[in-house]
Amino acid sequence: MATVFLIIIYLAFISLGLPDSMLGSAWPIIRLDFGAPVELAGLLSMIVVAGTIISSLASSVVLKRLGTGMVTFISVAVTALALLGFSYSSSVLWVALLALPLGLGAGSIDTGLNNYVATHYKAHHMSWLHCFWGIGAMLGPILMSRYIANGESWRTGFFAVSMIQFALVVVLFFSLPLWTRVSKQGGQQPVEMSEKADSRPAAVPAEGKVLRIKGVKLAMLTFLFYCGVEATVGLWGSSYLVNVKEVSPATAAGWVSLYYGGITAGRLITGFITFRFSNRTLIRGGLAVSLAGALLLALPLPAVYSLVAFILIGLGSAPIFPCMLHETPARFGAEHSQKIMGYQMALAYTGGAFLPPLLGWAAARSTFMILPPAMIGYILVMIVSSEIINRMMSKRQGEVSL
Repeated sequence: MATVFLIIIYLAFISLGLPDSMLGSAWPIIRLDFGAPVELAGLLSMIVVAGTIISSLASSVVLKRLGTGMVTFISVAVTALALLGFSYSSSVLWVALLALPLGLGAGSIDTGLNNYVATHYKAHHMSWLHCFWGIGAMLGPILMSRYIANGESWRTGFFAVSMIQFALVVVLFFSLPLWTRVSKQGGQQPVEMSEKADSRPAAVPAEGKVLRIKGVKLAMLTFLFYCGVEATVGLWGSSYLVNVKEVSPATAAGWVSLYYGGITAGRLITGFITFRFSNRTLIRGGLAVSLAGALLLALPLPAVYSLVAFILIGLGSAPIFPCMLHETPARFGAEHSQKIMGYQMALAYTGGAFLPPLLGWAAARSTFMILPPAMIGYILVMIVSSEIINRMMSKRQGEVSL
């Protein structure tokens, strides 16, 4: 029963990823149908993220009242209805209105399932859970590109994905009793948050303001720019390929799906190699590979090299987010990690909400050629911030050893 239940959780995370990349991959066609400006996709993305932030902040109260199973069921249903509405939208205004419930559903699933798996299952399942998000994020553009390539409307793509979501709603409905049974049995015992946590974590002022711990603000900055990179490439990658590399919209959507494929494959691999390499090493390696991909994207090469660049950025991005989360107790002390993680996630959502529309606004007034330099700049900020934190940790560990 535990195995079947875990499969259902993984399927739910696929559903979380499915709609995340569809708007960006289809936007070059959608905006032509509605006569909308190119930068409007940034505003729509902000609305989705705003809904995610709202539902995430309210999730603790909602989860306590309804339970994780019921919240997951309701959230997927709301997401399915929003996607179905997208397929029947008669104007960009309707798309904007439906973007809010799309975000509301996503935030509740993200918070609820992450917390449930962290509480009931061992740590490696968390990496694989986010891998399944990547499967969904990869499948969305693949489905969209196939419908566009076959001469069908982008509306058909949204309709098809909504039907997949509704099928999952049925599965979740009939699996609701499992949540209660598994919870009563206790599930699997979770492992410690960090086996490498510093035995003498950074001191916190008497008033408990964790933001004063050295390195916390730099960690938050890293989360902000990480999600900025992930969301910006996902939202504007297709537009960059169409407008700069002169790739067809269908091909562009397919290539963006391979960017998410890189994230997915990378997180699958990360789930295995975390037993051999430290979080610090995986973060450094991920940042290096992402930077290589961004540099390749910036070079004046044939369009096919952009595909390689997207895959590299995706592969490099894969370990950064989960490893940074897992490293939080080791960096700042287990007793402070819960509060600091909350701040980090808030900055992550902020980066995903504001950095993509900012680039879209700038590109509409110049050119989408600014995408690669912007990604290089974001990644360099992450590298510098991460290395400063590593030096702080090394210095503190040296003091402890004395």
